[in-house]
Amino acid sequence: MPGTRRFEGPSDLHLHSVHSDGTESPAQVMAAAHRHGLRTVALTDHDTTSGWAEAAEASASLGMTLIPGMELSARHEWRSVHVLAYLVDPDDVALRAMTERIRASRLDRARLMADRIAQDYDLHWDDIVAQTNDGATVGRPHIADALVARGLVRDRAEAFASILSPGGDYYVALYAPDPVTAVELVTGAGGVAIIAHPAGRAGLLPMPLMERMLAAGLAGFELGHRENLDAAKRTLERLSADRDLIVTGSSDYHGLGKPNQPGENTTSDEMVARIIERATGIAPVLP
Repeated sequence: MPGTRRFEGPSDLHLHSVHSDGTESPAQVMAAAHRHGLRTVALTDHDTTSGWAEAAEASASLGMTLIPGMELSARHEWRSVHVLAYLVDPDDVALRAMTERIRASRLDRARLMADRIAQDYDLHWDDIVAQTNDGATVGRPHIADALVARGLVRDRAEAFASILSPGGDYYVALYAPDPVTAVELVTGAGGVAIIAHPAGRAGLLPMPLMERMLAAGLAGFELGHRENLDAAKRTLERLSADRDLIVTGSSDYHGLGKPNQPGENTTSDEMVARIIERATGIAPVLP
């Protein structure tokens, strides 16, 4: 295992590109991270590893270390659960089958939502396709961008609060595995599973579910994130200390898709090293 010296410096382990719902290419994401002083980063597009190669080339050229990652979709009852998957084997059969199923569901869902929205608004499928890149995981953010481009809403935030709201008439649920299965898939592919922004407005996951996730190999929580709320975050801080779990901090950067900026939350060198030491799927990409 490489020495931890090469992973020193500010680390942001949650960034998105146009391969999912970001607005910049993987190379542009790496450049943005570098401008903000980061030296270790993770590209974590939703349910895809398709941006890894470009990100690896760009990060190496900038003298940065890349932790290849992914944000795997999961669902518990009515709520979405996002599992950050670091250093997984991208060729793992079970994980690839699941991500392909989720991406197919995203496409079907987007088409259904577009059809529903088109009944009341001047929006067409071609408008949504125009907001995506080849190979991108189609999602609600692309519909939001199409609504913005058509002048129907001001920005993504307004789109999600109105037309794309889960409680609205146009919403269609996404297929995703339960969180325990998601963790099992990540660990089975040699990766390290961290729950993204686990203390947000939806509240904490039930403790019995978190216990099952921990038993399945959950490594820790992303506690440094602008969406986490203080009271719930403190609960997870205590749990993490008691169980010696990995704790990360990240920006959840999406380019122009969100106000989040690279490096607004970071992960300590110690925690980065623990992720690398725990993983058996692939190694980090060194500069």
